[in-house]
Amino acid sequence: MSTVTPASAEPAPRFRDLLAAEWLKFWSLRSIPWVLGLSALAIVTANLKSALYTRDHWTPGDGDPAVMAQVALNDAFNLASADILLLVAGGLGAIVITGEYASGLIRTTLAAVPDRRAVLTAKACVLAAVLFGYGLLTVGVSFGASQAILSGTGIGQSLTDPTALRYVAAAVLFGPVCALVGLGLGTLIRHGAGAVAGTVAVLFFVPSLITERYRWSADLLHALPLPAWQRLARTTLAGLRPSEYPATVTGAWITFAVWSLASVAVAAVAVHRRDH
Repeated sequence: MSTVTPASAEPAPRFRDLLAAEWLKFWSLRSIPWVLGLSALAIVTANLKSALYTRDHWTPGDGDPAVMAQVALNDAFNLASADILLLVAGGLGAIVITGEYASGLIRTTLAAVPDRRAVLTAKACVLAAVLFGYGLLTVGVSFGASQAILSGTGIGQSLTDPTALRYVAAAVLFGPVCALVGLGLGTLIRHGAGAVAGTVAVLFFVPSLITERYRWSADLLHALPLPAWQRLARTTLAGLRPSEYPATVTGAWITFAVWSLASVAVAAVAVHRRDH
């Protein structure tokens, strides 16, 4: 009497296989290297121009060392650079997921890998890793070149200084945070233009509409990524208008972590519930 053996189930993809697949899909968009390369060039150019201006107009004196250090660090990664990074990272985060919905590739992916949360987590890991590497290279080059320019003025900074290290770390991590916010909003909105517009609104425009006048509004402002980066980039409070409800460095790091984790969690839940 013959027995029938059930067909062996196909093994579930390993997470590293999902990472490899998402890595290939990310770089399959031909515009991404151009966007990253040109934006990196714009960021470095803007900071070097600022450093050259400071060098050419610097008047040696007995100023507050903390203030002079802040001037030098601002030339390593200024607000314009942060705005460029915000727009590029947030836009990429939104596009990498909405592009798959527009092309239908997401349905093929989820049909092959039923574990939707694992797919989304792999995509988030790849996105964060790329933007981390991009920030590390861009900010590293900008910091090194700008401080070399300012070395002759006596205000150039070194990464051995804890405040300089925090400044650089905040700039490097700002990109992955914005990218993950874009990914989360892209998963919810699922329309390219709408997701990019929503990401820019949340990251860029909303902070400009909120003040520190009241406790609740100050807490809301400090809980946004851009103001959190600004607090981390402020190594001295000298020269600032006093605030009754000032932001803290610890709170700013928590804001970075919460926005990153919450964006991935929201995206994972949205994919799980809406793509069955």
